[in-house]
Amino acid sequence: MLSDRAKHISPFIVMEVLERAAEMERKGIDVVHLEVGEPDFDVPECISKAVKQAYTEGRTHYTHSLGDPELREELVKRYEREYGVHVSPDQILVTSGSSPAILLVLGVLCDSGDEVILSDPGYACYPNFMQFLGIKAVKVPVYEEDGFQYRPEEICKRISDKTKAIIINSPMNPTGTLLSPEVMQKLAKYDVPIISDEIYHGLVYEGRAHSMLEFTKNTFILNGFSKLFAMTGLRLGYVIAPKEYIRPLQKFQQNLFICASSVAQRAGIAALRSANEEVLLMKETYNHRRKYMVDRLISLGFDIKVAPTGAFYVFVNAKHLSSDSYKLAFDILEKAHVGVTPGIDFGENGEGFLRFSYANSVGNIEEGLNRLERYLKTFPSE
Repeated sequence: MLSDRAKHISPFIVMEVLERAAEMERKGIDVVHLEVGEPDFDVPECISKAVKQAYTEGRTHYTHSLGDPELREELVKRYEREYGVHVSPDQILVTSGSSPAILLVLGVLCDSGDEVILSDPGYACYPNFMQFLGIKAVKVPVYEEDGFQYRPEEICKRISDKTKAIIINSPMNPTGTLLSPEVMQKLAKYDVPIISDEIYHGLVYEGRAHSMLEFTKNTFILNGFSKLFAMTGLRLGYVIAPKEYIRPLQKFQQNLFICASSVAQRAGIAALRSANEEVLLMKETYNHRRKYMVDRLISLGFDIKVAPTGAFYVFVNAKHLSSDSYKLAFDILEKAHVGVTPGIDFGENGEGFLRFSYANSVGNIEEGLNRLERYLKTFPSE
């Protein structure tokens, strides 16, 4: 007997693309991966050394449920240095990646039947977290001609007595675009907590990303080490929250997760203190790939109205090829042997789009787009 939540949860389609690609690779088929949102770099050397040192020193026991005090102090310094905002260490809860952070924050803000506003398209897992908790996802369409910015007036129309939060994600998955400070400032004026997913901060190639803390204290910051420091497998994230919410968050953490990995937390300290030079090199590499991919996709006939300037994604309108992005993505995989993510994974307003990831080498991106070019030459127009 399955629960209703188990019966109705949607799959994470990008993982299904990846798993089908893996089946093909086991049969000897070479697949170019442009679907996965994971850095292709190894962790910086200082992080590897910190992990080894943690094991050598026996730092393999529970930490404080809020997180290693040294790590929280380093995070305070980071937000002061990069955003000019002051937070206290006792406003920070360290988690096993940013996904648990999302679950914990939604859990302290919402009861079953409450509402949370989010963008469409947007990160595929947000509505699944909400469904798990019995929260209603209120989706606000965002459009390519706006650079996938929220239109604040459209949010205002959807705020009700049941609205407990507004989620923003900048730089955004799947679009790679950033919210403007003007839009963030307008959102801060609403009497609704802002959940700001800042996991791609640091991976910005034009201008800079703004933290929601620059505009309001009525915000919950979600961030982590997976993307910027290429630490996906180490599972380390954190929440910065108003002080009055920390104790409830801590109690959820104690019961659900106990604490984040002690070893990963030592790696996080090393990352914040010593990885800057290697992070800059990774960022320069991503930017080179971004420019190449955008130019090449345009040359293949994709109309990119606003070029992405953050994260490692390009979200392109492929409606001239098909209105069924799921079918199109798997057709590209089967025939061209290139993994891409269908836009429908990110919401109904993402239908007809494809997400390309440039978290791969330029050589592989070039080969993948060469294969796509050959595929498009034989593609029957609708």
